[in-house]
Amino acid sequence: MELTKSKARLWSKLGSRAVFGMALFDMAEHGVDFYAMSGDLVRSSGLGRFQEIFPERCINMGIAEQNMVGVAGGMAKDGTPIFATSFAPFITMRAAEQVRMNMGYMRLNVKTVGLGSGLVMAQLGNSHFGIEDVAVMRAIPNITVVSPADCGSIVKAVEAITHHKGPVYLRLTGGPGNPVVYSEEYDFVIGKAITLREGADVAIVAAGTMVHTVLAAAEMLGEAGLSVQVVDMHTIKPLDTDCLDGLLSHRLLVTVEEHTVCGGLGGAVAEYLAPKAKRPPHLLIGIADEFPHTGSYDYMLKACGLTAEQIATRIRTAIDETA
Repeated sequence: MELTKSKARLWSKLGSRAVFGMALFDMAEHGVDFYAMSGDLVRSSGLGRFQEIFPERCINMGIAEQNMVGVAGGMAKDGTPIFATSFAPFITMRAAEQVRMNMGYMRLNVKTVGLGSGLVMAQLGNSHFGIEDVAVMRAIPNITVVSPADCGSIVKAVEAITHHKGPVYLRLTGGPGNPVVYSEEYDFVIGKAITLREGADVAIVAAGTMVHTVLAAAEMLGEAGLSVQVVDMHTIKPLDTDCLDGLLSHRLLVTVEEHTVCGGLGGAVAEYLAPKAKRPPHLLIGIADEFPHTGSYDYMLKACGLTAEQIATRIRTAIDETA
């Protein structure tokens, strides 16, 4: 699926889950060997058309994520990629033991997909929010964690993880109307961050939906006279440490994520930087260590301090404090 401006606009309107399903359908049409599973969320996973045209390759396991991951592990024993999809908290926490053994310990070729991660499930509430999923999956050895910035990135990521040998957690954030970050072809390499904007004062490292948000924040900070670099750290595990090493001369390093500040992207970056004798101050921006009050997606982003204006204000304050 070639990435063009017109496709980027269309995919943005459709949203992350629909585009994920389109990417799988396209690969199946081109003869790529894989299976897809769902925890009774075939249409919510964007797999309706895939199930209709390739029924033998789409398995509805029912609301039984633990069993689904176990079956996926068994099917992946011959190396075939198996995509196992459910809402983010269910596929990561309800099935955590099976993920740990079948994916982490046995290193089977299972790709779990967290649907509607972050806060986008809105009024469905905290039972459906994926605000701890990165922390859970990142803590399990041998699992690669990927968080695409937009729908074009999802297409790229799906292709990349299909050909990646080993277990992967694909974190899908945002919904219909997902803002466009990438509108033309580019190289997506697992473990290789992408610098979207150069700058010398502040370095902002983000993943998922927050990449577009921090680009807007960077524009505001630029108008205030700050030189801001923006990095899309789409692979949270393994981190692109070479990229992080290149940010150590900045006045401030900022991580931004639609995830709790405990154990996510910010935590991963902090762990890497901790042993270094010379490093800039690190500002972690994300969801506070609490369950947010339920409301619309936009309401909760603002309540959690994750709008471009709020992020820019926090960075300006941090810069003033380090002056």
